[in-house]
Amino acid sequence: MLTTTPNRRAPILPSQHRRRSKRLASNGRRCAPACSQPLASFEKPASAYDIAEAVSKAEGRRVAANSVYRILDLFVGANLARRVESANAYVANAHPDCLHDCIFLVCDSCGQTTHLDNDTITKGVRNAAEAAGFSPVRPVIEVRGRCADCEAK
Repeated sequence: MLTTTPNRRAPILPSQHRRRSKRLASNGRRCAPACSQPLASFEKPASAYDIAEAVSKAEGRRVAANSVYRILDLFVGANLARRVESANAYVANAHPDCLHDCIFLVCDSCGQTTHLDNDTITKGVRNAAEAAGFSPVRPVIEVRGRCADCEAK
C-alpha cells in the first residue's frame, strides 16, 4: 500500500475530535482540544514551542512547552500525531486508525513534510532489523532533500 499525504491540514471537524477523544479515552486519557486543533492547523511539522505559542494565543494565557510535550507524547502514543525525528517536530496523523510505519520526505529548503505509507519498504526495514537480531519497535524513516516546488524554483 502506497499513500502520500502532504502535511497541509484542514481544521479538525467535530466528528474527528470525537474520534480522537474516544481513542485517548480508550487509553485512559482525556483529549486536549487546545493542542489538537493548533497541531492540525500547521502546514509544516510544528515544534512543541510553536504549538505552545499557538495555544497561548488562543487561550489568552501562557502555556508552557513542557506541558505541550506531555500532551504530544499522549497523541503519539494514541497514534493521533507522528513525530518527525530529524526536526524534533510533530504532525497530526490524518489516518489515526491505520497502523503503519511512516516514511517522511522532508524538504530542506521549505520544511514541507510529506508522509508516505509504503508497507513494502517498512516491512523490509523490519525484516532487516530482525535478521540482525534486533527487535524493531518503531522504525523511523526520513528522507531529506528538496520537494518538487523547491526543485522547480
